Amino acid sequence: MGRSVRTLMLFGNAYTRGGFRVQAAQSVIETALLGLGYELVDHEWSTGGLLRVFIDAPTGITIEDCERASHQLSHVLTVENVAYERLEVSSPGLDRPLKKPADFARFAGQKILVKLRVPMAGRKQFEGVLQPAGNTVGPDTRFGLVFEDKNAVEKLLEFTLSEVDKARLVPQLDFRSNKR
Repeated sequence: MGRSVRTLMLFGNAYTRGGFRVQAAQSVIETALLGLGYELVDHEWSTGGLLRVFIDAPTGITIEDCERASHQLSHVLTVENVAYERLEVSSPGLDRPLKKPADFARFAGQKILVKLRVPMAGRKQFEGVLQPAGNTVGPDTRFGLVFEDKNAVEKLLEFTLSEVDKARLVPQLDFRSNKR
């Protein structure tokens, strides 16, 4: 996989970094996917005009879902004059990133890996079980993570989304059962 480049080529030959045009493109992508019943998990622009879009749905993502989303996005992006060379649409994978408050609410009870922006309790990275946040979830919601310290004692880490640098699901694979 190539190195991700944050300088974007959108709307003709205009370049921008984190400005309105980036948000407009994200909005176009998100709206098109919602119309198909998919969630935009993330997107990234890479060298050579590659646009990667990661989608999800409550029932999971199949190859047919990716094909359907790719077909729709290629038409929408052309109509909206978003310049790109190649489009890749895929599922976020087993180690799905958690970015929005709704992601943290949806995956409560799952094992996650959280990397904080600044250390708490002397460290930045924690792995544990995400705790339910309550009925209302927003940008200032405090989330909980039950983790084991170096002495194998369970502790509770509380954090807000603004304190999180990165968060991902920890894949849980069971090769011994017949479950798929």
